[in-house]
Amino acid sequence: MATDQAHVKILVTGAAGQVGRELVEVCAQHDDTVVAADHAALDVTDRDAVLQALMSARPDVVVHTGAWTAVDACETDPDRAHAVNAIGTRNVCESASRAGAHLVYLSTDYVFDGTKERPYDEWDTPNPTSMYGRSKWAGEKEVAALADVGATVVRISWVCGRYGNNMVKTLLRLADDGKEPSFVTDQIGHPTIVGDLVPMLRRFATERRPGLFHVTNQGVVSWFDFARETFSLAGVNPDRVHPITTTELVPPRPAPRPANSVLDNAALRLAGLPLLPDFRESLGALVTQLRD
Repeated sequence: MATDQAHVKILVTGAAGQVGRELVEVCAQHDDTVVAADHAALDVTDRDAVLQALMSARPDVVVHTGAWTAVDACETDPDRAHAVNAIGTRNVCESASRAGAHLVYLSTDYVFDGTKERPYDEWDTPNPTSMYGRSKWAGEKEVAALADVGATVVRISWVCGRYGNNMVKTLLRLADDGKEPSFVTDQIGHPTIVGDLVPMLRRFATERRPGLFHVTNQGVVSWFDFARETFSLAGVNPDRVHPITTTELVPPRPAPRPANSVLDNAALRLAGLPLLPDFRESLGALVTQLRD
């Protein structure tokens, strides 16, 4: 199948989500043929439907962004989490293999337990502590077991973009409402700004580059400092944001969060691929876009 970087046929699952929607836009800008399969059009838990969709479309690449990402809800409904994130991924992977399509699968920092003192690289052993993390790691294992035509696994973290629900949108709403929110100082990570992420996803897709990659923006930050940065960029006094620890959250979150979610983009760096910029360079542009 054709893999010309100037034009490919890409099927995107979860095309109405915050990553999927921006990816569809970027692919369209490159004159790719895009099959935008949102949940309404394609339920990934339905094996027959997925097989029919991919065998009919015959894409060059499938970018599987579709997932159930409600972390706390996953904790109370592990069957649904695994049905969507594990079995759904099995269905997409099997169908991509049959169609001869390269697969790009999005995973998460939640596959790690967050106890490591240094950033997690691609060769660290996952040890998820939440049902969401377990289900996404199960998805990774499905890809490893079934992707006989090659696949790319991309782990991301702290995702924020123009669409869907995310922390930047929450913070801007709190700022506009005059709130003085509290955010934790003892959870750290690398934010991932979707506008920076999706060109790299398309590059993996067009190059059919296999392997496991951590793809985040650079710059380690706590949720507390991220909230302060966002308030400041929105022209709001950052001192309105107050520090707390995870144990002080009221009510406590049902799903455990990794204290250390910092993903080292080692595979990108060692492959000579460009790293995404520091999140501070892109957060300001995102805030401006969301304000317009």
